[in-house]
Amino acid sequence: MSGVGNTLSADRLKLDAGAEVERIDAFIRDGVFTRLRRKGLVIGLSGGIDSSTVAALAVSALGPDRVIGLFMPESDSSDDSLRLGQLLAKQLGIRTFTEDISGILSGAECYRRRDAAIREVVPEYHAGYKSKLVLSSLDSSEFRISYVVVQSPNGVQRKVRLTGDAFLALVAATNFKQRTRKMMEYYYADRFLYAVGGTPNRLEYDQGFFVKNGDGSADIKPIAHLYKSQVYQLAAFLGVPDEILTRLPTTDTYSLSQSQEEFYFSLPYENMDLCLYGKNHNLPAKEVAKDLGLTEAQVERVYRDIDAKRAVARYLLMEPLVAQSTGDTSV
Repeated sequence: MSGVGNTLSADRLKLDAGAEVERIDAFIRDGVFTRLRRKGLVIGLSGGIDSSTVAALAVSALGPDRVIGLFMPESDSSDDSLRLGQLLAKQLGIRTFTEDISGILSGAECYRRRDAAIREVVPEYHAGYKSKLVLSSLDSSEFRISYVVVQSPNGVQRKVRLTGDAFLALVAATNFKQRTRKMMEYYYADRFLYAVGGTPNRLEYDQGFFVKNGDGSADIKPIAHLYKSQVYQLAAFLGVPDEILTRLPTTDTYSLSQSQEEFYFSLPYENMDLCLYGKNHNLPAKEVAKDLGLTEAQVERVYRDIDAKRAVARYLLMEPLVAQSTGDTSV
């Protein structure tokens, strides 16, 4: 399922980038200095569009001396992630720190637990293999089915359907990565009396494409109201390097290269944005389908998938449940 048009995007998702940057800058300054009473922002840099845009916004709002960029590679990270993050940081002129989290992940047995989950469906899987998690396309069945793609040391790939237990074990193991990175971000926030900046965009925030108490955790989230295509507009306005602007959005979680589309979303982000916009504004599937070059049935299935993911996101977005004493309203 791939779209061929972007009329809806051009007409309805286009921003006045300058005005939006000014508005977000004011939000960041008020949030960091007044409400959070911190001295600056710590941002985990992945070389992707979202973290790069948040870092550029932080510099625009606070100045480079009040922004820390944190690089947190691990054994499965793409070399491009660190290189592009460093490219951005150099352009912005911010202070940076590098923390290789591979040792922490090994100590928590992240990699061992991941491999054990994969071996539930691929018994021969071992350390010489590479892997990634993918979902079936919306065209393949009414329900989304999870698969693991494994690549043997001699380069042969195959896709195997995961059992429910293997899927949960695999996701639980890899979630160590996002939670470990967030732990490091808060170390630096505590060390310098800074706040932690979150990087989820609206598509991710709405659809639960984040890890609870991992990349979903932050003190301030400057782009959670923006569709991903709008994040790209701000990034271009702010001068984010072209190599980041043209990079395919990835998860950078598994050892095999993996797009966000095959891992979680139904469509490329441009079209997913438009379907989410259509859903939010009660646009008929037929109207959205016409703009995207899809069938009405395909958009209706995307709408149902949006609802299903929102049900998952509800738990991820919940604040902790806190019991109160009878008659006590202090908490």
